[in-house]
Amino acid sequence: MHAKRTHTFFPRVGRRCAFALAAALLPLGAQAAEPVPMPDTLEWTVPFGVGGGTDVWARFMSHWMGEALPSHPTIVIDNVPGGGSITGTNLFSARADADGSQMLVTSASTQFPAMLDDPRVRYDYAKWTPIIAAPTGGVIYAQPGYGKDTDTILAALRESPTKFAMQTPTGLEMPVLLAFDLLGLKVEPVFGMRSRGEGRLAFERGEAGVDFQTTSAYFSNVAPLVEAGKAVPLFSLGVMNADNVIERDPAFPDLPTFSELYLAQPGHSRDDIAYQVFHKFFASGYALQKLLLVPKDTPPALIKAYRQAAATLPEREDFLTAARNQVGPYTPVVGEVAAKQLDSAMQLSDVRRQWVIDWLKSRYGVRVATR
Repeated sequence: MHAKRTHTFFPRVGRRCAFALAAALLPLGAQAAEPVPMPDTLEWTVPFGVGGGTDVWARFMSHWMGEALPSHPTIVIDNVPGGGSITGTNLFSARADADGSQMLVTSASTQFPAMLDDPRVRYDYAKWTPIIAAPTGGVIYAQPGYGKDTDTILAALRESPTKFAMQTPTGLEMPVLLAFDLLGLKVEPVFGMRSRGEGRLAFERGEAGVDFQTTSAYFSNVAPLVEAGKAVPLFSLGVMNADNVIERDPAFPDLPTFSELYLAQPGHSRDDIAYQVFHKFFASGYALQKLLLVPKDTPPALIKAYRQAAATLPEREDFLTAARNQVGPYTPVVGEVAAKQLDSAMQLSDVRRQWVIDWLKSRYGVRVATR
């Protein structure tokens, strides 16, 4: 079966020659060398269907990147869904040119299988260079029948089993499931939801006692439930600071993070392998949830130009306002900072990987296929 491809064209708002830009980016001693022209058209492969969270982010960012690049190239969104994003990413890895015209947009659903050595994965993040990354946060919330505050609800959930509607055991919700287990909560996953929105509906119908939504979905769909007394926020996942330490989410400053709750338990520390596993998957799935990447062999002058354009976006108030409405109050991570964070996040040791595999099998009866 062939992957379904959907193309969307974003026309130029005007284009200037990029030769001068590329030349200006080179060291003075190299200015005599022939400059690298910026492509007139950039193709962004999105390995998800139209309308999903990653597709929405890609279309949002393509507008702003198109404006920020001096040559204002046309940006083509190429949707290649399948295999939870593995199909399109494999195709990009095998076929993408390194001439600066080819880019890939990935998400947690792309990072996690690579970290777990999924045998379907034929791509390697070490062969790509990040341009910009978008963090996100998320909130776990519970039915009001369990209590009105975090401590009361946690105590109740340690005594009373409840359901959590999930998509897959190794997808975006895996760190959330791990958080439940490490806090000693009797949460039983129900796999097979087609989206987090479907999981939320199960919660609203009373079929699940707890649920989780990323920040943008929480504000649009869950905050009204909280105001109506139909849901109680429990804790957030937090955000990653410059020192790779998880701290309180600025979108939810009054909510404790999972890390706070876990580390407050006697005998627990950041050195625990279970916490280290959580930290790794949080970093790759949330601190760097959406990524724009190019092949590593892309001409350095073009990589620099793309990163410089991306770096101007957090300085623009109109971008920040639009981004807050789209993904929450999170500052994009650009260039070498994104590269260092990505390299660290994707390095899952064999011991930690085996821990995840054993945990899913022993705790939930889930067998994870690996190479």
